[in-house]
Amino acid sequence: MKALEFSRNLPRYAAARVASSIMPGKGAAHGPLKLKDRDPHELPGPDWQRIRPRLAGICGSDLATIDGRSSRYFEPIVSFPFVPGHEVVADDANGQRVILEPVLGCVTRGINPVCGSCAAGNLGGCERIAFGNLEPGLQSGFCCSTGGGWSTFMVAHPSQLHVVPDAMSDEAAVMVEPTACAVHAALAAGIQPGATVAILGAGTLGLTTLAAVRAYTAPGTVLLGAKYPVQQRFAKEGADIVVEPHELIRAVRRVTGSMAIGDQLTGGADVVIDCVGSSSSITESMRMVKPRGRVLVVGMPGSVTVDLTSLWHRETQLVGAYAYGTETLADGSSKRTFDLALELVQAARLERLVSAVYPLHRYTEAIEHAASAGPRAGIKICFDLRNERERNR
Repeated sequence: MKALEFSRNLPRYAAARVASSIMPGKGAAHGPLKLKDRDPHELPGPDWQRIRPRLAGICGSDLATIDGRSSRYFEPIVSFPFVPGHEVVADDANGQRVILEPVLGCVTRGINPVCGSCAAGNLGGCERIAFGNLEPGLQSGFCCSTGGGWSTFMVAHPSQLHVVPDAMSDEAAVMVEPTACAVHAALAAGIQPGATVAILGAGTLGLTTLAAVRAYTAPGTVLLGAKYPVQQRFAKEGADIVVEPHELIRAVRRVTGSMAIGDQLTGGADVVIDCVGSSSSITESMRMVKPRGRVLVVGMPGSVTVDLTSLWHRETQLVGAYAYGTETLADGSSKRTFDLALELVQAARLERLVSAVYPLHRYTEAIEHAASAGPRAGIKICFDLRNERERNR
């Protein structure tokens, strides 16, 4: 099989970090990621099966890893060498198209009884991600036992697989996993009817979060900071106000009637959703949220430096949102996040966010494109395995 494999190689990891400081995405050419011919992964258990990826997305956490910028927090919960790729639509062992739900919880790890988080449907909070019958890994695509979607084959547990409706394209199906993250974030934000919501970031995560906020909550005014024309075009379909990122705090001030003391608003948005996860974006989020408001960090922050004085003084809620599981809706009913995401992708036609696809052998181009998608008028970049996998069966 063909696979892009990421190995534990500290000199190459350091080289990737240096290269990416010159141009984002250059870590692919200089780091530990290599295209290899390798044997397929062994099946971890009798219920597991090999699946054949069709499309596999490139996300922010992948880029941070390849560019040597991921947090050391992940070291004990990732196993090497791993094949990246957790946004996956594939063919299962029976030839059905399936979407991968990549989180490796207690069920996939063969742990019984399951932990409290898994029992409650909170897969992202699994307490056993380094135990059981798999090597450590927070999800497929970061675990050497499972492989990932940047390959012609990987392995999956039946509990991870969702059948793709016949009418859904591969491009729509590959958007379900990132959309599930966005749905979970929107429902974790605590948005009350009529609330003012500000969203930072208009890449894949920002735009899918905007769609989820509109679909599953009832805000009053939604503001979004989008830097590039392609992002602004999509953002205007769901946001009431779309501005350049540096203008967002002033737009929030106008909408909420707040005053400013230095860089800090006296009032602000009820909820701020940070889909960037940088030191500057978290700082900006805390400046524009009202006292006792909520800042939800959806973008993977890594190692950041933030002045938390206002967190104390204004009693701000700073909350993270990761992955998915089971959601509680406004009417009190419960539904799996992936089911909600399947509905939203189709209703909002989120397949339109897939901007370009690349074969595996052009991985350096693909990753550089993904790292600079906005300036190049793109949103989501994917690997296309539909032809390559047939040549390398």
